Amino acid sequence: MKKTLVLCFIHGFKGDDNTFGSFPEHLRALVSHGLPKVDVRAIVYPTFETRGDLTECVSRFRDWLLEKVIDIEVSNATPSPTVDPSVRTILIGHSMGGIVAAEALLSLTNDEPVAAGSTTAAEDGKDSLDASLNGFMFPYVQGVLAFDTPYLGIAPGVVAHGAEDHYNAASSALTQLSGLTGALWGGSAAAPSVDAKKEAKKEPAAALPAPEVNPNAPAWQRWGKMAMYAGAVGAVAAGGATAYWNRDQITSGWTWAYSHLEFVGCLMRGEDLKKRVASMVRLNKELHVGWANLYTRLGQKAINKEGSLVGSVIGNQRTFCNLPKTAARDYFHEAINDAAQDETSAHMTMFYPKDNPGYYALSEDAKRFIVEWTTNEWYESSTGDMKDFGIENEV
Repeated sequence: MKKTLVLCFIHGFKGDDNTFGSFPEHLRALVSHGLPKVDVRAIVYPTFETRGDLTECVSRFRDWLLEKVIDIEVSNATPSPTVDPSVRTILIGHSMGGIVAAEALLSLTNDEPVAAGSTTAAEDGKDSLDASLNGFMFPYVQGVLAFDTPYLGIAPGVVAHGAEDHYNAASSALTQLSGLTGALWGGSAAAPSVDAKKEAKKEPAAALPAPEVNPNAPAWQRWGKMAMYAGAVGAVAAGGATAYWNRDQITSGWTWAYSHLEFVGCLMRGEDLKKRVASMVRLNKELHVGWANLYTRLGQKAINKEGSLVGSVIGNQRTFCNLPKTAARDYFHEAINDAAQDETSAHMTMFYPKDNPGYYALSEDAKRFIVEWTTNEWYESSTGDMKDFGIENEV
């Protein structure tokens, strides 16, 4: 029997069917070339409502995926799909779609096998990391390939750099309108008159004393108001939800972000983020389920202005995702975009070659992971030989 590998694409927050562009078919062709023994299919999870609890989103996705896989198993006339499935799936998620994929996988592996008994790990009071894993999951997930998924939250620079850019733009605009160079930093309220200028030449006004700075004060106090603002929004970005602002909505306040907080609120629960990452590492080691996160990093055209306040405080390694500092770092792989000037652009355009010069390298990396994860006994047992149907091939 020729087996089937399903590449299931899950878009992220506020995404839709067009999130991936032509990438699903492009990747399907690459994987088909690398895995010729199986039938490779690409399916895209349709537009879904992202408001609401993450658990509900995962449940809806599981039901949808189950129907798709059952249809293929029936079409393949698989004798025992739950024990020896002819279909295996790679869950491919962009942004929050990667968290939906991970949660779907974890829910499958935490489901007790039918013969395991009447009690579940939760009923026994076991922690999810201590409970035994169900390797007979159905549908069977071979791996989770994430693209720019904030498994550990959004990088602080995503909003902090944006806040600085908007602050600078506003400052420049007000300066041009008023003729003042320091309006936003406590300068004069009106432009000096001609007479005032003459008076200033006759008798220069005493310079204002510099404000006292406590050397032990927090960094934002030493940097000033802008640092306080950038630090505040950066801290929120680390929590996650507000970094999903559209760039043209970043100045419209907090309402838009908070209206979707229930869904992206999982990014603000740090311990849950860490536990999810630890669980994915465990699945990889114990069940050999593949996992990788291809995260965007700004390249040559990143706007790293010399003397940038945010760059000085946060650093100029500009990524959309927070990166792990533990062994989980091995599962995060950078995808450089030399055309994008900010993290949000890199995040949203990673599947469009005209906006991402690294698109083809990204595609090859994705293919490499999928081929590596799928080259196993299941793959080797796949065959399109007509002997499977009691018919000898013609010589």
